[in-house]
Amino acid sequence: MRQVPLLAIVYSYLHSSNSASSTHLLFLVKRLASKSLPHLNWKFSIKSENNFPTAAGLASSAAGYACLVSALAKLYEIEDNVSFIARMGSGSACRSMYGGWVLWCKGSSPDGRDSIAKQIAPASHWPEMRVLILVVNDERKKYSSTDAMKRSVETSELLKYRANQIVPKMTKACIEAIQKKDFEIFAEITMKESNSIHAICQDTYPPCVYLNDTSHTVANAVHAYNEFKSSNKVAYTYDAGPNAVLYLLDSSVDEFMSVINYLFPPQDTAEYYKGLPLSSNQLSQDLKMALNIPVQEPGCLKYIIHTKIGEGPKILTDPQQHLL
Repeated sequence: MRQVPLLAIVYSYLHSSNSASSTHLLFLVKRLASKSLPHLNWKFSIKSENNFPTAAGLASSAAGYACLVSALAKLYEIEDNVSFIARMGSGSACRSMYGGWVLWCKGSSPDGRDSIAKQIAPASHWPEMRVLILVVNDERKKYSSTDAMKRSVETSELLKYRANQIVPKMTKACIEAIQKKDFEIFAEITMKESNSIHAICQDTYPPCVYLNDTSHTVANAVHAYNEFKSSNKVAYTYDAGPNAVLYLLDSSVDEFMSVINYLFPPQDTAEYYKGLPLSSNQLSQDLKMALNIPVQEPGCLKYIIHTKIGEGPKILTDPQQHLL
């Protein structure tokens, strides 16, 4: 059940992908390739790894399949939009084929060829945007995204209403907010979308519960902070797991990190902060009182990743970087 919510900020990492699915994707790419290519019948050894949690609700499969299909398309000199092939491995992998802000088009063709991804704004469009990923649990999730979505389609009446009534309007509004760089509206849509997805998880029978107490405490902290600031400064979204992905502008990172460090004291600071450099201000007494949330037990968060909008998969040219 891929979230992040209607549009995706793309993280270009490698993923340990399923070998059977990888073989199928290779077959689809070969079908699009020119018959004159001398290496059309090459045999392959595919090795991949990632540097963030796998199957923990952080779209690792989307990143992995996007990288795999991008590499194969480059090898076979395919210039067409092949995001529909990445989608065969993992639905939201089609969005991860591009950097910046990406829309997954529904499509109408029975063969699914027009259910593709399109970039609506490059990574440079909103340079102030930052992302904080609060890793609550990096273990494999209880319900796979595929199984959960299948169960939701079969049992959730709320899913049918959402698909027909909510998603089209939210998609249009979210695109407009991104194009105008209207963080207030973007944040509201992002959080409502996340809540809607997890309402469907609860409406599914039997329910697929991904969020835990720490997830809810993070969401409460975001709302309390926004109320203190009298506007939306931070937005949360949750994929199929308990880990929070927070969107905020660069100007808000230091102060909100003071909130996170106060409410969720780290058990061990070694390798606790990853990605872009992080610092935090001293939490003011007024803000501390406004939060009205008890300090959590040390270690509720395993680590924090600070990043920004990425450029999508890239072909590496340094032989020291390949994995074989």
